[in-house]
Parts: sequence; structure tokens; C-alpha cells
Amino acid sequence: MTSFPLVTHTRMDEPVAWRRGALITLGRFLDDVRRLAALYPPGCHVLNVCADRYHFTVGLAAAMVAHRITLLPPTRTAEMVRQLQEFAPDVFCLSDGPTAIDLPHLAYPEARAALCDLPGSGSAQAEVPRIAADQTVAHVFTSGSTGVPLPHRKTWGAMVHNMQAGAAGLGLDAAARYSIVGTVPPQHMYGFESTVLLALQSRSVLSAEHPFYPADICSAIEALPRPRMLVTTPVHLRALLAAGVEVPPLDLVVSATAPMPVQLAREAEARLRAPLLEIYGSTETGQIATRRTAEVMPWTLLPQVRLVPQGERMWASGGHVEVPVAMSDVLECVDDRHFLLHGRKADLVNIAGKRNSLAYLNHQLNAITGVKDGAFFMPDEDAGNAGVTR
Repeated sequence: MTSFPLVTHTRMDEPVAWRRGALITLGRFLDDVRRLAALYPPGCHVLNVCADRYHFTVGLAAAMVAHRITLLPPTRTAEMVRQLQEFAPDVFCLSDGPTAIDLPHLAYPEARAALCDLPGSGSAQAEVPRIAADQTVAHVFTSGSTGVPLPHRKTWGAMVHNMQAGAAGLGLDAAARYSIVGTVPPQHMYGFESTVLLALQSRSVLSAEHPFYPADICSAIEALPRPRMLVTTPVHLRALLAAGVEVPPLDLVVSATAPMPVQLAREAEARLRAPLLEIYGSTETGQIATRRTAEVMPWTLLPQVRLVPQGERMWASGGHVEVPVAMSDVLECVDDRHFLLHGRKADLVNIAGKRNSLAYLNHQLNAITGVKDGAFFMPDEDAGNAGVTR
């Protein structure tokens, strides 16, 4: 049976994470994973809401080792939790702080001694576990048109292949071993892939911090050894640049979740003195393309991923995309490896016979020099109005 290692780090003294100024080695990480897995109650499904990125990563890895499945919903509302229970009646919640989630609860053992009191330590067990490629390790949820969360199964093999392709798309050198700090939570698909899985599968080092304010982002970056990678969003990046703070040297900036205005990308590269790469993907497909927005408009597909038009939809397949997926965005193929993004199909508007997307119009509006922010709005059609809705 095909399997892949939990992490690609190989020496027990290799750094895996930085937490509160302390280095966490591979040996310590595997020890924490093994001991937390022994605490897991019966049941196959885990709702991991740990705010500390290292705690989340240990919880995820412990679930994999214990053959549990991590659930990643888009929200934590009472209604979403109720729907999760319908999907997985045995679900329990792992958290590292107070939570109002109405589920059976397991508190992350904050004190090191709490983990060390459990059986299972010893150098004989200091080896990296291997996880079967076909093992389901997560269900990532999106909301359908009815509002019911739709689960998307993620196998370990597909996620490993995705991270291998993603590292290649970002130009990561395995020998460099980046330090990764993220402004996005690990429970978000983008944060899950780019701040947790990418670190584990590229011998990189993840920061446990989840900084939000510009000063906190700078502190988190400063605490890490170079080369450093900042995983962020256009909103967070704009706020960081507008704050006027001195950002510690970076070697790579990665952005996703919303289209990056070209002017913002160029300003970021000039101010941060580092290349900025955007990631494109979806919950269903994971990451499938990258681009350096300050220099080019077309996106470059990750290795082995293909786009095929069928009717009015573009379908992604190949590589880590295990089954063909219909994309929700309007994509235009430039050639076999490149495409343009014109916005979401749900945003398409037709005014006086001309079709365009609100996202693309917003992008053009915000690309105008001097415009700080702006958006187009399409009101509902007025059946009693003989004119054109604008």
C-alpha cells in the first residue's frame, strides 16, 4: 500500500515549529503527537478549533496517527455545529482555550508535564509515522446553495501531492527550509495548506503565532530565522503597508482568498523587498495555480493540473485533483498551462447585452491610480421599470 511520511523532516533535532520564542524539534513534535493521540476519546471525527497553530498541527497529526478525521467547517455557528453533528454524530471538539461549542470536549494539554505523564515515550518510538495515501484525513466543508454544508473528502495522498506541486509553484527550495508566518487561521483551507501542510511537507518551520495587527505581524516575522515567508491576504497586506511600520526582511510573500490589485502587488514588492506570489484554488480542488501578480496577469497551473472547457464551465483535473471539478469562476485559457481569471460565475452581470463579472469590474476600478477602495453593486431587477437596471 502506498504511504507518505507525516513530515519530510528527517533528523530528530530538526526544527519543525517556533512557539513563543522557543524552538520545537521534530522529536518533540512527534512526542506531542503520540501523546495527544493517546488522549483522543472514541469516535472518528475531530473538530479542531485550536487557535495556536502548533497546537492545531499537533491535533491534526494526532488525528491522522489515530485514524481520526479532522472536520474543517467554514464557520462555528450553533447551526453549523448542529449540521456537523448530523454529518458525524461521534464528533468531538479539540480546543486550546474557552469555547462555547456544544460538543463533547477535549482540552489541549497546555502543560508539557500533562503530556509527559502519559505512556509511550522512548527513543524506540522516535520515528516518523507513515500515513496511507488513501486514508481520509479531513473533510473540508463549503456551503451549498441551500446553506447545507457540503463535505469534500481529502486523502493524505492527494494533499501530499498538492503540497509537492504547491512548493514547486512557489519556487521553494527544499534545502532553504523557509520559516512560515501566517495571518490566516489554520482552519481556513488556504491557511491549512500554506501554513501547516506546506511546512510539514517541505521541511519548513511553521510559526505558532496568528498575528493580526501590523505590529504583531512584524514581531512574529522578526522572531523567525531567514529565509522567511509571509502567508497573508490582500486585506491584511494593505493594512500592513498602510501602517507605516518597518517590516523585518522577508524572502517571499504569498497571498490568496481574493484577487490582488496589481498596484498593491507592486507596492508590496517594492516596500517589502521580496517577490509576491498569488495562489489560486478552491476548497474542492486545493491549490491549482500561481502567478507573480506584479509582473504577469495569466496564472500558471501547477504541474499535471489541467483545465478543460465543458459547456459554459471550466473543469480542473489531473495531478492532486482526484476527480474532475467544475470551477465556480470564469476562466479563460491562454494555452495549456496558463489562464486568465475573470471573476465568479455567480457575479456575472449582463447590462445592455454586455456580460462581465462584478469581481473583474471591482479589480479594474481598484487598479485606477488614486482609488484606495471601491466596489460595483448590481441592484435587483425591477419588473416595473422599463429601463435597464444599472
